[in-house]
Amino acid sequence: MKASVIVFPGSNCDRDAAVALEAAMGKAPTMVWHGDSELPKSDLILLPGGFSYGDYLRSGAMAAHSPVMREVVRRAKAGTPVLGICNGFQVLTEAGLLPGVLMRNAALRFICKDVLLKVERNDTSFTCRYDKGEVVRFPIAHKDGSYFADEGTLDRLEGENRVAFRYCEASGAVSEAANPNGSRRNIAGIYNETGTVLGMMPHPERLVDPALSGTDGAKMFASLVETLH
Repeated sequence: MKASVIVFPGSNCDRDAAVALEAAMGKAPTMVWHGDSELPKSDLILLPGGFSYGDYLRSGAMAAHSPVMREVVRRAKAGTPVLGICNGFQVLTEAGLLPGVLMRNAALRFICKDVLLKVERNDTSFTCRYDKGEVVRFPIAHKDGSYFADEGTLDRLEGENRVAFRYCEASGAVSEAANPNGSRRNIAGIYNETGTVLGMMPHPERLVDPALSGTDGAKMFASLVETLH
């Protein structure tokens, strides 16, 4: 499996993503600068978390127009799996690869803590090592993480089974109390129409080693290696 991690000015989780991918793949991914116009052959493209361009205008808005994103969009539309984490999710919505937008947290402040997520599907390259309905713990660290879309779009996402993760309680119950940022319908991550592009606000790459207090995120990278090798 060959993976590429896109690095923008202000990315701060690119190394975490690279470490997680190398642990799963047994070799380092290629780090690709945002100003490059070409991408190496890749079985997976990862857009990492951070604050690309300092979150000027809107989070992810400027990064979505970086030269490399033209090739990322082309590859994604051709079927190459793309994973956008936190700021990467914001970039995917701004680039038009995923619907909706990430807005300011309901509490109007930066939130950094662990949250619980319900795995809604385990039939994709990103989640085959999880059980459907499994509750996992991932960290979040964002200011603009409240997922918003109009009712028609939300109904379409639900009807097409494109919700990847929801914020939930330890029992798996989806409740307002478990929602850390005001995301509509507790949505923490969504897929594109084919299930090959995943955008999510929580950080699986930060929980891939027992020394980091958990390994729930390692299953995602193991899933990708299993299905994309």
